[in-house]
Amino acid sequence: MLKTIDEKINGFLFIIIFPLLLFFMSYYGFESAYVIWIKSAEKAPDFMFESVYAYRVIPNYLSVHVTELMTYIIDHYIPFAKTFLLKNGTVFYHSTFLINAFFFILSSIILDKIFKLKPVDIIRNIHIRRMLHLLAIFFIVILQYVPTNCDLIAIFFYLSGVYFTLKYLDDRKPTDLMLLSIIIIISTFARETACLNIAFFAAIFFDFKTYKRKDYAVIKEILLLVIAFVLPYMGLKLAIHQDASFFEGVYFIKNFTSPYNIAGLLFGIIALYFGYNLCNEEGKVILKKYLFFSLPYLIMITLVGLFWEARLFLPLILTGIVLASHKFKNVHLL
Repeated sequence: MLKTIDEKINGFLFIIIFPLLLFFMSYYGFESAYVIWIKSAEKAPDFMFESVYAYRVIPNYLSVHVTELMTYIIDHYIPFAKTFLLKNGTVFYHSTFLINAFFFILSSIILDKIFKLKPVDIIRNIHIRRMLHLLAIFFIVILQYVPTNCDLIAIFFYLSGVYFTLKYLDDRKPTDLMLLSIIIIISTFARETACLNIAFFAAIFFDFKTYKRKDYAVIKEILLLVIAFVLPYMGLKLAIHQDASFFEGVYFIKNFTSPYNIAGLLFGIIALYFGYNLCNEEGKVILKKYLFFSLPYLIMITLVGLFWEARLFLPLILTGIVLASHKFKNVHLL
């Protein structure tokens, strides 16, 4: 009985409290050029409703309404704390922290569930599992030097999709596939990284042997997920009428000439290589396939993203850690 209570207390500390404290420190203890700017914003900036950002409906909706709610609460219920709060950032900044902290903790909980699904032998040791969990948490926290209103919402949905993909691999329940499809639909309203859930699913289930056997069941499942991503995204394009493009600008040359962007690229490559080395043979093969199916995403961040904002590599890095933790069976290696 005492051992069970102790495990629950330790789980609460390592999965919720410790990560939340790290996250709090990253938002209020350290400042990058990005943080200084966002701390001075009084409300959701106009650019969030322009260009590609306009299609991130869920984060934008939360930013506007949580900021309004916090302003009301501060003005009507805790006016004595207003001076203190505004010394450490605008209401919009505190709202961004609360939104991201909420989805960060949910991501931490989902990671814990993923690591418990079907762990490799070494991860069965609870202490090793918690160390791996904290490693993933540290990556998330470190990359918050570029705080946005959408990344951690997208990470939560992405990890949820990973969880149901792994459950579907083990149980083959149609409900898990449908839940994965629903997650992709919702996630598409948060950020375009929803497409990476399709890459993860394809990396696990698709191989050329299956195709040669004319077993099209997997292809149909992948097409279902593609439709779950494409339909809502095209719906957003049709519903939101404005002079908006899919991106802010083309940064291809800048990514390979700026020392900062080169450093960000090296960070992403080394972090992925680190995850690759943690994997067993099955995990390594799946990670290679995952990177192949993620090429559209990788090409896009090379062209229109900035490598210095290494948060763009975060879903890939977390995938490497997840693949290192899971025991795969009946997965084709070719």
